Amino acid sequence: MDQLEQMISLIALTMGVGWASGINLYATVLMLGVLNNMGHVALPEELQVVSDPLVLMAAGFMYFVEFFADKVPGVDTGWDSLHTFIRIPAGAALAAGAVGDMAPAVEIAAALVGGSLAAGSHAAKAGGRVLINTSPEPVTNWTASISEDLMVLGGLWAALNHPIWFLAGLVVFILLLIWLLPKIWRGIKKVFRFLAGLFGGKGDADDPEPERVLPQERVKPSAQDGGR
Repeated sequence: MDQLEQMISLIALTMGVGWASGINLYATVLMLGVLNNMGHVALPEELQVVSDPLVLMAAGFMYFVEFFADKVPGVDTGWDSLHTFIRIPAGAALAAGAVGDMAPAVEIAAALVGGSLAAGSHAAKAGGRVLINTSPEPVTNWTASISEDLMVLGGLWAALNHPIWFLAGLVVFILLLIWLLPKIWRGIKKVFRFLAGLFGGKGDADDPEPERVLPQERVKPSAQDGGR
């Protein structure tokens, strides 16, 4: 039974760090490192690098920068675009480190799962921010940013202390993501079409499809033209 519980805890930690990294990487690293140094959690040896003072200072500084950048309309979308190349590989690396010193196949599998979860949660966050930024007021940005931070902290706490509940919630999140991402993508396309028209680009209405001439509507050569 103890081995089963350890396995469930390990799976929850692996998926948790991948999922959380896609939303706020620096809060994830900071929370894991602080909890490990305070003795509240015992991270696997390969993941204990996050508790190094240098890593904690870097994560703390970047979290401070993101805390403000994430609340400014437009700036948050640019920040998310840049972090597409940071959060996903970092989520894969943290997930691989969470399984500890295991067979290479296990680490690769953990990296694939962690990277995929990071990509999914990052896509939901970044896409949602594009839609939120269609409203000029900053209150929704502040609300979304604070909610995301609380979600990361609460999700990681659940993964470390109540892994079964976390995994159940993660399944719900994945199902919601499958339903939500196509809707977010359609909304993003509408936003970009609007911006293209606003800045002089040609939308569908400005670039009509050439009128097609049906075969029966073509003018047949008359007898006076000699069939020419």
